[in-house]
Amino acid sequence: MAKNFRQISGVLLLDKASGVSSNTALQQVRHCLRAAKAGHTGVLDPLATGLLPICLGEATKFAQYLLDADKAYIATLKLGEQSDTGDADGKIITTTPHIPDEQTFQAACNAFVGEIEQTPPMYSALKFQGKALYEYARLGIEIERKKRQIVIHHIDILEFNPPLVTIFVSCSKGTYIRVLAEDVAKFSGSLSHLTALRRVQTAGFSIENAITFNELQNLSEDEQEKYILPVDCMLQHFPEIRLPENHILALQQGKCVQFQQNQDIIHPFRVYDMENRFIGLAKNLSGSLKALRLMSI
Repeated sequence: MAKNFRQISGVLLLDKASGVSSNTALQQVRHCLRAAKAGHTGVLDPLATGLLPICLGEATKFAQYLLDADKAYIATLKLGEQSDTGDADGKIITTTPHIPDEQTFQAACNAFVGEIEQTPPMYSALKFQGKALYEYARLGIEIERKKRQIVIHHIDILEFNPPLVTIFVSCSKGTYIRVLAEDVAKFSGSLSHLTALRRVQTAGFSIENAITFNELQNLSEDEQEKYILPVDCMLQHFPEIRLPENHILALQQGKCVQFQQNQDIIHPFRVYDMENRFIGLAKNLSGSLKALRLMSI
């Protein structure tokens, strides 16, 4: 461990800047806070801005539950032009003079609400034979990609000023907004690429509560820590239980403990001790509790 790094745990809501990769943003925050361990919870494209929860210390054990969460974005797309990357970072490869009216475009948006299939783009970090797809794309190599099931909860038009359109999208994990924008535009008889993308919600967190890196690095250490949320903040959608010390010790030793309440609930429980300290997650196994992820305490 590098000298001067410290053991801190929790979640920091970062408002990522444009032009910065998610990993670069993570390392900037980690070094600014002098955190010994950190991880992010879902990649944002360098072009994109917005909400990137950073897990620190013990919170990294539970990061998967943020990766699986629904997301919401504000996206601006330019109609009539398609780029090779699906966004403004690429080069324009196709154009069309056809620009739909607002009613036609809204109908196209509505057609994509619900459970749909989406093909991931070549310009993505998905791996094929150990290499990211974008590495193949830069060489002009097309790799066959499997379609994936995603859910679009709703798409709202915030501003319609052709050729620019700004939409609000609420969706499941794994959704590529670049692809969605292209598909909606094609359905309306046009083309498009993203000119801006901002993640504004994830797992119950809002961009309104996030802090930029520039703001963070200008704060004192005590002021910075005010922005670090407790580890269990990302798990509030799970029910909670409180257990006596002997049961918690058993869970920490890998044993199951008897559990009589809510035996029909199969998803994880947030476990606390009698002093309201967060212990971790446990699952219900036919009337017994078994540890899933525990804090190191």
